[in-house]
Amino acid sequence: MPYTHPLKSILFDVSISPYCLAVYMRITLHHVTEYLYDRAVALGPQIIRLCPAPHYQGHLLNYSMRVEPEGVDIRWSNDAFSNQTAEVFFSGTTRLFRVTVNLTIDQQSTEHSALPPVSEAPPMPPAYEPPLIRELAPYRRTEPAGPQCQAYLRTIERGDLRTADFVTRMNQKLHQDIRYQIRKEHGVQTVEETLQKRSGSCRDSSWLLVQLLRHCGFAARFVSGYLIQLPSGAGAAESMPKSAVDPTELHAWCEVYLPNIGWTGLDPTSGLPADHSHVPLACAPDPAAAAPVEGQVEPCEVDFSYRIDLTAMNE
Repeated sequence: MPYTHPLKSILFDVSISPYCLAVYMRITLHHVTEYLYDRAVALGPQIIRLCPAPHYQGHLLNYSMRVEPEGVDIRWSNDAFSNQTAEVFFSGTTRLFRVTVNLTIDQQSTEHSALPPVSEAPPMPPAYEPPLIRELAPYRRTEPAGPQCQAYLRTIERGDLRTADFVTRMNQKLHQDIRYQIRKEHGVQTVEETLQKRSGSCRDSSWLLVQLLRHCGFAARFVSGYLIQLPSGAGAAESMPKSAVDPTELHAWCEVYLPNIGWTGLDPTSGLPADHSHVPLACAPDPAAAAPVEGQVEPCEVDFSYRIDLTAMNE
């Protein structure tokens, strides 16, 4: 049986930001993730992070998740970073592991805007109060800066900037310096590798931005989620199938904690702030803890595929 999430725990009353003009679209998303194995294999527990995060600033109207093969044991919980996760336990062996997610949201379509006015953002460097420093410790942990990272940090303009201006410029700089590349290999490149190649996937550039912000004194976290890109003037009941430029895809970006503002999304793939087209599914100090699906399987050959279908309707 498909699992339907209790809406009372994930339906939010969202006030319209004064910084943007809101237009609402009702979005229905159908997402299928499939693993087909070359033989019957035993699967260890699988962790699925495909439910909108609690801080998603939109209206989640309906959510269901179905796991195949049937008869698995699904246990929902919140992990240490407040992500809603499903842990799936299997019995016996299987050649197929499929996860089907259906959700309906009211998405606020906005023009890309700047971060909140700089009057609300304190000057550099960021000043976190002592209690907050303890709470943000996992999000300030840096990896050792190699030669490429050290050289790149020296190119970042600091000057007499306020925090919102600084992180906005850094996000734009990465967009200009790191070429976006579709990369199907598993995992995330190291900071040194991304800077050496000057290219990477969305997860590579996002992890790079997380580490650079931490080296500059900020708390930052890695985010995985859906990016829903509606064409301008999308009409009622307009269905947008998968194409060369997908209107919806799994995506990664960064969130930085700004004093007096809170967690703020930055997307280095576009160089713009994350907005209502970004639907966060999981946030964590490192990419591994935010993976959409994570688990162990016996050694085997696997054919992996996924499909995301989207229908948009004017409110």
